[in-house]
Amino acid sequence: MEGNVTPEQGRRAGGFEGRTVLSFESRRSAEVAKLIENYGGRAMVAPATREVPAASGADVSRFATALLEGTIDLVIFLTGVGTRALAHAIEPFCSRDQFISSLSKVSVLARGPKPVAALKELGVPISWNVPEPNTWREILQVLDVNKVPLQGRRVAVQEYGVPSKDLVQGLEERGAEVFAVHVYDWALPEEITPLQNAIKALIANRIDVVLFTAAIQVHHLLQVAEKMSSKDSLVAALRKTQVASIGPVTSEALGEYGINANLEPTHPKMGFLVREASELKRQ
Repeated sequence: MEGNVTPEQGRRAGGFEGRTVLSFESRRSAEVAKLIENYGGRAMVAPATREVPAASGADVSRFATALLEGTIDLVIFLTGVGTRALAHAIEPFCSRDQFISSLSKVSVLARGPKPVAALKELGVPISWNVPEPNTWREILQVLDVNKVPLQGRRVAVQEYGVPSKDLVQGLEERGAEVFAVHVYDWALPEEITPLQNAIKALIANRIDVVLFTAAIQVHHLLQVAEKMSSKDSLVAALRKTQVASIGPVTSEALGEYGINANLEPTHPKMGFLVREASELKRQ
């Protein structure tokens, strides 16, 4: 987490100056709240997601079999959480040592620092690390620039929450046989009252800045609003509120509802997001 500063430092850098800042972060909710406060904001956190194991283990079983048989040419890891979850989910099909040994014989691509960290924990060599902003576009660019042969090759993609349709399409266009390894899904929190309260606060114009750190947060927020018969009112409110998005994928999700992000940080990290959002001028 970047950005351990005092409120006074936050104000000197521009700072939120007492504005109310809404975040939908779940796993790092306490950290983002503290960071908002460090930059002089009043934090409101309404977790929008929770991770649940995928309903079926068929993908993991298929992946384990192919990996042990040596019929996979490239594995693409998209998230740190998913990498660790896969290492755990594969245990009924092979030992941890077998998994690491077999994976170490395959080309491995990591989408940025989080899967890199998870793979290093396992001791798995990484062939390519994707640069910021770590989207499917950069993945394909890395493969193209390094002239990685894909025609007729089998590529496994560790997915997270929702299918990576654009990435899969790009790989298939390059001749790869792609199969997804779906380890976990995104679900709404068991307790959605904070999300409902956040929606009411947005519609009542009590929120100054909104932070989105994942595309799924956007979809879940609108899903809850629709159940409250408040979707149109929420969209209208977000269009009048300063919206900060962690990166292009999240901004695209906002765009699906006609909402434009006022800010994408210079680096797709939470610390940069909060700091640069604190520098947005008041509307």
